[in-house]
Amino acid sequence: MKRRHLLLSAASLLTSAALLSGCGTGPATTPSAPSGEASGTITFWSSLAGMDKVAEKFNASQDKIKVKFETIPNGGNGGYAKLSTAITAGNGPDVSTIEYAQLPQFVSNGQVQPLDGFIDKANTVDKVSEQIRGLVQFDGKSYGLPYDAAPMVMWYRKDLLDKAGATVPKTWEEFEAAGKKLKAVSPKSYLASFYPNEPTLTAALSWQAGAKWFSTEGDSWKLGLRDEATRKVSAFWQRMIDNKIVKVEQAFSDEWSADLANGTLAGVLGANWSATGIQKRTEASGQKGKWIAAEAPNWGSPAGAFYGGSSFNVTKSSKNPAAAAKFIEFLATSPEAVAARGNTGSAYLAYPGLTKEAQKAFDAGYFGNDIYAVFDKAYATILPGWQWGPNWDVTNTALKDSFGALTTGGKIGDALDSSSDATLSGFKQNGLSVKE
Repeated sequence: MKRRHLLLSAASLLTSAALLSGCGTGPATTPSAPSGEASGTITFWSSLAGMDKVAEKFNASQDKIKVKFETIPNGGNGGYAKLSTAITAGNGPDVSTIEYAQLPQFVSNGQVQPLDGFIDKANTVDKVSEQIRGLVQFDGKSYGLPYDAAPMVMWYRKDLLDKAGATVPKTWEEFEAAGKKLKAVSPKSYLASFYPNEPTLTAALSWQAGAKWFSTEGDSWKLGLRDEATRKVSAFWQRMIDNKIVKVEQAFSDEWSADLANGTLAGVLGANWSATGIQKRTEASGQKGKWIAAEAPNWGSPAGAFYGGSSFNVTKSSKNPAAAAKFIEFLATSPEAVAARGNTGSAYLAYPGLTKEAQKAFDAGYFGNDIYAVFDKAYATILPGWQWGPNWDVTNTALKDSFGALTTGGKIGDALDSSSDATLSGFKQNGLSVKE
């Protein structure tokens, strides 16, 4: 697919969004790296566990650059607001961690710097897959180095499927059939959950079905929250809710944790990183060996999407981008960085070969199959062409608010409609050309 991009600027980068998009394959021309050796002191903010150890390892590995690390809350707990405010005030960190869905917003607000000219692109961003590369490149420039890849996968209690006489579903049609079998033998059980607090998962399900919530057409953004693929996904999950095959509950909540522990839930729709949470919530109830990973059901042919994932970035605040870029190359591509971080779960990393290093730290023996083989298969089917919009916060917040009514008669389709309206309004308020 030919790469298309659009860039609109306004008087203030902090109040107007640049219109940036990336849906293609070809990397931009690699500029020459700066002469001389990077040096100096830089700051690094991240909410990812173990990054303090990675910073210590980097500091011990050389004497030219010193990294000062600070833990901040994750995005859902105010981390992005803190980061954005600090960058705007001119006292943000040199290096930040930003999820793929949020990165376009920081780029469009002029809050992160392009890495071109500071990194060896041929041995960093150009090494990762096309799908991952497209999530950090805008307007022909690289605004981050990808850290992890997070293919959406399904987790099942294989023993509960067996008890119901159901096989591991390969399609969503088979998923529905398995759910009905489960309800027949265990009326109070559910095959999975629908998370009103996780719109990124609804986005991933739509992505897998072929939707494109954000794209460009001519000189305008185009919204797709009401496109045919999304409506198909919406109708399916609404039917699963109505038929009590899936349960509406907050992801990571006490209720969800209890449902996993007591066997109310026979499945979890998540990603590679879900392994740690499942184990933590179920091992006390003797579920070792009962959980397996599987590719997410599809609509008739292999297809996947990412659910989560982060990048490392040089912020606009940085006065030493060369040193900052040197550090994020270490963060994103070095086996030593992965080893230093230690056991932070079933990491599945974007840079080729690093996942093997991460596997050494995580004991996957709790599960009844080779979960990494499943991750590999799911990763291989990711549909290309998805991009996130420059005001994901608006869409995300609107969906959370609207999904909150699902337990009191609200409908997924209505939530998507109202969220599309809110997103459209947000684009216009930022002075962006947009249509549906």
